[in-house]
Amino acid sequence: MRRAVCPGSFDPVTRGHLDIIDRSARLFDEVIVAVLVNQSKQGLFSVEERIEILREVTKNLPNVRIESFRGLLVDYCRDNDAQVVVKGIRAVSDFDYELQMAQMNIGLSGVETLFMPTNPLYSFVASSLVKEIAKWGGEVSSFVPELVERRLLEKFRDVGTA
Repeated sequence: MRRAVCPGSFDPVTRGHLDIIDRSARLFDEVIVAVLVNQSKQGLFSVEERIEILREVTKNLPNVRIESFRGLLVDYCRDNDAQVVVKGIRAVSDFDYELQMAQMNIGLSGVETLFMPTNPLYSFVASSLVKEIAKWGGEVSSFVPELVERRLLEKFRDVGTA
C-alpha cells in the first residue's frame, strides 16, 4: 500500500490545503492528514476542532484519514508505515525551508518528500492571513470552505474582534 502523510497545523484549513490533500489522494492509496500538536504555540482552533473540521471537509475522500501527532514527523511516518511526506509549495521561500526538512527527514529515516506546487489560485493563501482578514471582518469565503468561514466568524465573535 502506498501511504503518504500531509502534515501541518491547519489552523485553519484553507482551500490551498484541500487542493494538496485532494491531489495527494489521487496519487496514493491512503493519505494521512497529520495535524501537528505544538504545545508551545496556541492556535486559534484547538487540535480537536481542527481534526473535526478536516474530517468534515474531506469526507468526500474515502482514502483520507485525519489524525494528530506530536514529536518528530519521521517517527510518525515510521509508526504509520508511510513512505512519503507530501508538502505544498507556494513560493521559493517555502522551498528553501522545506528542502532542509526533506533532506533531514531522508537522512534520519529514509522517508521521501514530495513537493507539490500549489494551484496558482491559492499561491498567496496562508492560514495566518486568513485569520487576520477574518479577525477584522473581511471576506474569506474564496480562501476557505464554508464550514471554516462559519467557524472563524464564531471564534472572532466570541472574542469580540469581528
